[in-house]
Amino acid sequence: MNGMHLNLSSTFSFWKDLSPSQAVFLEKSARTEVFSSGTLIHRSSGDCKGVMSVLSGSLRVYCVSEEGREVTLYRVENGDVCILSASCLMDSLVFDVVIEAVGETRVCVLPSSALHKIEEENPLVSLYIYKNATEKFSEVLWTIQQLLFMKIDQRLCAALHDEMLRQKSTVLSITHEELAKQIGSVREVVTKTLKYLAEEGVVSLGRGKIEIADKKKLDFFLK
Repeated sequence: MNGMHLNLSSTFSFWKDLSPSQAVFLEKSARTEVFSSGTLIHRSSGDCKGVMSVLSGSLRVYCVSEEGREVTLYRVENGDVCILSASCLMDSLVFDVVIEAVGETRVCVLPSSALHKIEEENPLVSLYIYKNATEKFSEVLWTIQQLLFMKIDQRLCAALHDEMLRQKSTVLSITHEELAKQIGSVREVVTKTLKYLAEEGVVSLGRGKIEIADKKKLDFFLK
C-alpha cells in the first residue's frame, strides 16, 4: 500500500491537493494491468478505462483515416501519464483515437468511475485532467504540421531521429510498416524513401533493422 501511495503521489501532481479520504479512496481503486505488444487498450467508441501511468513499456496514441491509414499522434513512455484513455471524463473535448501497447506494457490505472467521484468533490482533479489533455495538442499539432508541410523524406527522417532518441541507439529495431504508421504513409512509399536515404548514405538497411549511418546527413534532411 505504501509503495503504491508513493508511486501515485509522485506521478499525479493533483495528489497533494486530495483530502486524506480522497487519497485513500483512489489508492484503493488503483490497479495494475499488463498488456502484451499490440493490444488495443482504448478506442473512443469503447469503454472508458481511466487515467493510466506507464510503469514500463510504452503506449502509442493514433488515429485511423476512413481508408484505414494509421497516423501516430504521440507516444506515452515509461513514467508518463495517459489521459485520453479517460476521455469520458472530458465532456467538452472529443478525441477519436486508438491507444495500443508497444511491446509488453505495464500500467497503473486510476479507473474513470473512481476519478469521476473525486472530480465532483475536488475541481483540482478536473483541472489536472483538462490541462494534461490540452497540453497534448501541441504534439498533435506538430504531427499535423508534418503531414501538411513536410516532404516524405523529412517526415521519415524526423521519425528516425525520434526513434534513435527513444531506443537510445543508432541501430533501430523497427519495420517499414511501423514507420509508415508513425508518419501516416504506406509501407511501399517508406521502403522507396528509405532506399533513397540509403543511397545518400543517411541509413543502412537490414532485415527488421535500420542503422543511422550518418547523423549529420540525417540532421541535414530535417532542415
